[in-house]
Amino acid sequence: MTIPTGRARTSKAVALFLALIGCILVSSADALPASPQDSVRSFYDVLLSTMKNGRTLGQSGRYAALAPVITGVFDVPFMARLAVGPSWSTLTPTEQQQLIAGFGRYVSATYAYRFDSYSGQRLEVTGDQPYGGDVIVKTEIVESGSDPVTINYLMRQNGGLWQISDVYLDGTISQLATQRSEFQSILQRKGFDGLIAALKHKVDLLTSNTVE
Repeated sequence: MTIPTGRARTSKAVALFLALIGCILVSSADALPASPQDSVRSFYDVLLSTMKNGRTLGQSGRYAALAPVITGVFDVPFMARLAVGPSWSTLTPTEQQQLIAGFGRYVSATYAYRFDSYSGQRLEVTGDQPYGGDVIVKTEIVESGSDPVTINYLMRQNGGLWQISDVYLDGTISQLATQRSEFQSILQRKGFDGLIAALKHKVDLLTSNTVE
């Protein structure tokens, strides 16, 4: 009998976990989230699962589990366009698709890095409020012995689904506004290729657990 190495056991665990996540997604396909809160809860369910299995999955396993979910729950094309700002219209369709893909990888890598393990945290949806034609879903990350961390999500309807179009850290700090300032600065200094390289560099750092 061949005894599997630590790397082989980890790879098998990752494969089993991804299969489990796939079953969750397929079983819920006939009951798509009907409300903004339901969309966030479905995302948090998978996020919590990756946290609980975080050490076994590792960074790459968490990323692999979260990436397809984030692609469905986040309106990545819309967010990428807003993050780039006015320069978006100057890009070719191919360049726009490259940025959408790079931005999606960056969002997935960020969540896989920040939510890496579980120590009793609760991811709670606490309510929502109208925001023009959109809705803000309010959530808290609750951990014993610490003050709750507020993360709010701006939700918009897209093709019959409620998708995340911005994230407000501490309840008020727009992630897209911060990224827009950064992206525009890179575009002005280094152009399109520089922005693509910067996104790739960020993803590489996050997925290697080495953050500058």
